Amino acid sequence: MSQTQLTLTGMQELIERMYGAKDEARGTSGTFMWLMEEIGELAAALREQKPGEPPSEALELEFADVLAWLATIANVAGVDLDVAFRKKYEAGCPGCGKLVCDCADSEKP
Repeated sequence: MSQTQLTLTGMQELIERMYGAKDEARGTSGTFMWLMEEIGELAAALREQKPGEPPSEALELEFADVLAWLATIANVAGVDLDVAFRKKYEAGCPGCGKLVCDCADSEKP
């Protein structure tokens, strides 16, 4: 794999190329379960991370797994993550509409 910067679209295409046939066969329900398992593994790695220390390799790899499984489920569902992300966030916070969110902390933008 090249060392050039990978875009969101490029990452989603890479995952499709590597795993597309398997992912389609598994479907959205099975893929969602794998995503949830990886989120649990990320939670465990975050819990082990020591405050103030640089991220461990294990933590970095769990973030990569979650991102890959998110791309996988988006592919299976036919969602272009780049398009979806831009629709929701490109103009600013969905709650207040600003590029630097000033929603109350108690709100979920």
